[in-house]
Amino acid sequence: MIILPAVDLQNGEVVRLKQGNFDRKTVYSSSPVKTAKMFACRGTEWIHIVDLDGACAGESKNLNVIRDISEKTELKIQAGGGVRSKEDVKRLLELGVDRVIIGTLAVKNLELLQEIIALFGGENILVSIDARGGKVASSGWLEDSKIDMLDFAVQMESLGVKYILYTDISRDGMLAGPDFEGLKKIKSRTELNIIASGGISSERDLIKLAEYGFYGAITGQAVYQGKIDLKKIFAEIGDINA
Repeated sequence: MIILPAVDLQNGEVVRLKQGNFDRKTVYSSSPVKTAKMFACRGTEWIHIVDLDGACAGESKNLNVIRDISEKTELKIQAGGGVRSKEDVKRLLELGVDRVIIGTLAVKNLELLQEIIALFGGENILVSIDARGGKVASSGWLEDSKIDMLDFAVQMESLGVKYILYTDISRDGMLAGPDFEGLKKIKSRTELNIIASGGISSERDLIKLAEYGFYGAITGQAVYQGKIDLKKIFAEIGDINA
């Protein structure tokens, strides 16, 4: 299982939100590149970048920051936020992003999603399933839908999606543990590579996810608050993966 520290960007700073609420924000760093390098020094191979400004505005706002991280580290990057077109995907891949995160577009334009997968390949695309009360949310988590998250995951697989990121919004930033039940339901119904996000609070949460056989996990608040020792957990997860 891979572990991806989260680097959420707003106005060029590294921030964390609680339950996706922009009024419940903590600024952790004014230098995203230094933050990325710090994670790399602790053994990280992947990082998860979300352009929060882009997620709300519908267009990327922190491209220069993403470019700097790509150029100044050896990290693999999955990034998104405001991805609404084939041009947006192409731009991020050209910046050095390894896997582009698509959220709102997947909810609102299935035909375009299919075109993107056909054009760029399933290995370069990850669909983010952000759920609140079991239903899919979009537009930076500001809009709710009537789409069942499990049905949506099955539909994504049928369209050729290979990677998904599942977040229970109510748990995000709350250190309450991930939605194990929701994650296991998706795993039982699909062959998708599932990355867990939202509420991961401890090394034990990560170990359980690895034992269940999930592809990856994102940690944000817990790693910034020192509740997770990355060097230690990478060693333990490595033993499970072996």
